Amino acid sequence: MPAPRTGFPRDQLTLALYGPFVVWGWLLYSFNPSVPLLADELGISDAQAGLHGTAMATGGILAAFLTPRLVRRWGRRAAVVIACVCIAAGTTGLVAAPALGWSLAGMFVMAVGGNIAISAAQAGLALRHGSKASAALTEGNGVGSSVGLLGPLAVGACVAVGWGWRPAVAVTAVLAVATALVITRISVGGAMTPPDVVDPAGPPEPSPVRAVRSLPARFFLGTLVAAIALEFATTYWATGLVIEQTGAGPGIAAATTAGLVAGMSLIRFVVGPLSLRVAPTMLLAVAFLVAIGGWAILWTATTPTVAIVGLFVAGLGYGAQYPLSIALLLATAPGRADATQARATLAGGVAIGVAPFALGALSDAVGTHQAFLVVPVIALVGAVVAFLGGRAARRTPLASVEMEPSVADR
Repeated sequence: MPAPRTGFPRDQLTLALYGPFVVWGWLLYSFNPSVPLLADELGISDAQAGLHGTAMATGGILAAFLTPRLVRRWGRRAAVVIACVCIAAGTTGLVAAPALGWSLAGMFVMAVGGNIAISAAQAGLALRHGSKASAALTEGNGVGSSVGLLGPLAVGACVAVGWGWRPAVAVTAVLAVATALVITRISVGGAMTPPDVVDPAGPPEPSPVRAVRSLPARFFLGTLVAAIALEFATTYWATGLVIEQTGAGPGIAAATTAGLVAGMSLIRFVVGPLSLRVAPTMLLAVAFLVAIGGWAILWTATTPTVAIVGLFVAGLGYGAQYPLSIALLLATAPGRADATQARATLAGGVAIGVAPFALGALSDAVGTHQAFLVVPVIALVGAVVAFLGGRAARRTPLASVEMEPSVADR
């Protein structure tokens, strides 16, 4: 089907690969705002609750090493299906957990599956769309966050009627099973890489440790880490900040996170086509600066309404950061998309492990409001690194990842 506005085909393969973004978006934006509620329910500290970010990070790090090997051994389709089964199993364990140890184990299994699914899908989209991958990847993330927008609203509604946060998060398992069924209907070939081939454009390079080589790639890996750290630190602890600063109830405070997701979803559908006309590196630097503006509104908010506005503005920045960073990073590595994506997953896992836990520990020590001062610092670093990455990219032009159409397109 032609897509004149963005200039890339939204074919059956592309839409199927959007599925993992939907699953991951629902998980992140339903569970992350629930972390303070889980902490109260289990009687644990903010730092202990932040260990769910560490469990997610550990799962992401393992997935970084597993994904290129799974794709090479079993093919991209099988890798995504296996990942979706892990997500469903992990979600079941998480929502049924009676204690911290059980919830951490469920999060770990879910994170392994989620990161494999997202990594395999993003590399597949990059292979499918080549030089227009920034638009496809941004739109895929936009679809995921748009569905995820309902997550915090669902949490707020479930809490308001007395069901707690668990039913809303359980929807993740249903979406994972549905995505697995859709993926099994896609023919193997092209970007739906068959077994024993990582990237049709070049030799396999499975190690995530050696995948990122060029100077621009190192800068864009840095912006990726900053983007993930900002998003996870904010989605984990914005609920606590709103409760502390506005006196809102837990249900209302959790629902305010929808403002962040709404901003992220909206900007992704704008930045996708815009990135085909304006330098993505410039858009990335601006996105980090916009995030600082949103943080300023949120940090000074004394009512839930103003907090939602701040989160929405922050979301306009956050939403562009991750997809642009991953598109720019993958563009530096023609023929090594899966290995480079694995390195991104590894770095992202470290960011997820450090950021929520560190902000939770700071919150225990000085309060959530003061702890949130780290957010603009990370955003400023991200803007500087994006600017430097743009300069490096102009000296070392980014290569596009081109390939033949897949079997599904013929």
